[in-house]
Amino acid sequence: MPTSYSISGFPEWSPEQRIVEKRVLEKIEDSFRLYGFINIETCGVESYESLMKKGDGKEIYRLAKAGSGEENLGLHFDLTLPLARYVLERRGELVFPFRRFQIQKVWRGERPQGGRYREFYQADIDIVSQGELPKHFEYEVPLAMCHTLKSLSPLGLGNFTMHINNRKLSEGFYRALGIKDVEETLRRIDKLDKLGVQKTRQILEEVAGERGAEACLDLAQIKETDPRRLGERLKDLCKKWNVEGPSEETDLMWEGAKDAEAVLSSLVRSGFEGACIDCAIARGLDYYTGCVYETFLQEAPSLGSICSGGRYENLISTPKQKYPGVGMSIGVSRLLSHLFSKARADRVSPAVALVTVWSEEEREKSDEVARILRERGIACEVSPSASKLGAQIKRADRLSIPYVWFVSDEGEEVKDIRTGDQKKADPAFWEPDPKYAADIIVRE
Repeated sequence: MPTSYSISGFPEWSPEQRIVEKRVLEKIEDSFRLYGFINIETCGVESYESLMKKGDGKEIYRLAKAGSGEENLGLHFDLTLPLARYVLERRGELVFPFRRFQIQKVWRGERPQGGRYREFYQADIDIVSQGELPKHFEYEVPLAMCHTLKSLSPLGLGNFTMHINNRKLSEGFYRALGIKDVEETLRRIDKLDKLGVQKTRQILEEVAGERGAEACLDLAQIKETDPRRLGERLKDLCKKWNVEGPSEETDLMWEGAKDAEAVLSSLVRSGFEGACIDCAIARGLDYYTGCVYETFLQEAPSLGSICSGGRYENLISTPKQKYPGVGMSIGVSRLLSHLFSKARADRVSPAVALVTVWSEEEREKSDEVARILRERGIACEVSPSASKLGAQIKRADRLSIPYVWFVSDEGEEVKDIRTGDQKKADPAFWEPDPKYAADIIVRE
């Protein structure tokens, strides 16, 4: 048989890592439900044509049935496009505003690197309205995400910062400067963290000119944790670049600033201190129209954004109706790459007890003990062989099974192999110590 190898960028977790992953997913789902989001699941396959409208063809995994010539399908690279299709197909059934959460795997043909995979979990929340979307949802969604990320602190997530901007703020300032290609300018300023100031200035000059590039970088330097100070800093910036007078462009900028201030004020009122207005945040995707968000771990900035999103007006629409929304997405697998060094499972096997087998002729006695324990909801494993008791105990130890159950004609006994305590026991009444729950997570 030929030897096979795992494919780079498609992670496979150990049993211990899988337990941590499962706990993370459970905590995320619990938090989403606490905020009233409704769970849906969509298929992993979309039409290739639809995927190409919102994605880069280089990152889309295309599907083709062998010998059929069919190449019109692809694996979804995020959960936003499937949501748009889902809403449009079911718009007559859904109750708007539609509060949805979705936790699924996605596939993206990127170059694998630290914390970045080609197959990974995303956890999304969105609020989609019909016609108009009230602005208060622009702070309700990041508020829910802050609560969700804070719920992961027992697993070692640590402190994080949420950076907020508004596309209207950036777009209004760019237009006031006379920049024509605003979308391309936003895409290039979005590369600031990756490329640095000098390289970003060079690529900005290609679309915004020398003066425009310098002004865009000036705006990107504005970061404020106090929403009351944003206005003064923007006034100083506009004065420096001679775009002070009232105009359609500056009105758009101030509208975006007001909306960003409202989001930050709401997070501060809720008790979350790790938020700021960051005018460098652009979110390069062209469908964002309002507030945008990026979230970073303070102790691991090189990991990049672990949670992002924003408001969109025209992503979901028909010729007669718009379905604006606001949403955010957690890169769960990226988070896990950090959490695996912070938390581990106390147990490998879900079995609480290993029932020993004295001899193969007497295996039925061990099977009966296991049957009684399982009927009472106590997970157990019957020893795979009637080897020496030392070997059977060694198996329990290697799998972190805390109890070994001895079956004999003289009576049954159970031993806690961590403490050495051994007692007579009846499978119909025996209870394991709660400290040996099968999914305990231990912080390093």
